[in-house]
Amino acid sequence: HLTAKSDVYSFGVVLLEILTGRRSMDKKRPSGEQNLVSWARPYLADKRKLYQLVDPRLELNYSLKAVQKIAQLAYSCLSRDPKCRPNMDEVVNALTPLQDLNDFAILSYHSRLSQQGRRKKKPDGTPHITYTHSKSMRASPLNTGKHLR
Repeated sequence: HLTAKSDVYSFGVVLLEILTGRRSMDKKRPSGEQNLVSWARPYLADKRKLYQLVDPRLELNYSLKAVQKIAQLAYSCLSRDPKCRPNMDEVVNALTPLQDLNDFAILSYHSRLSQQGRRKKKPDGTPHITYTHSKSMRASPLNTGKHLR
């Protein structure tokens, strides 16, 4: 039966597709990875493993907090028990504040490198940081969510 709760489940699948850059079903992947929900569910439940889900094509151009919140939201939308799934009002309320986040993973990455003293030094002793040129951070679907409005 199609219900509002089955629509929420479907939206959870869409959230996973956005987060991972993968299709919901992909027969070209290894057997344990063909069904996106089955493959991703264990990662969604573990904050330490969560970032293994994120589409590598985003190249760290996403908000860390947004990824965590989206993963939590997807996990609840994909609950096996329909009664435990949020309603769409709750989903919208959870997504709305993510639009204003700007804690980009790439900034955290470079901050950790500098704290660990792994920055290369120029001959004059000043630090040299190499940034990879990638798409604009604003282009990332997980950065601020401005495109969701």
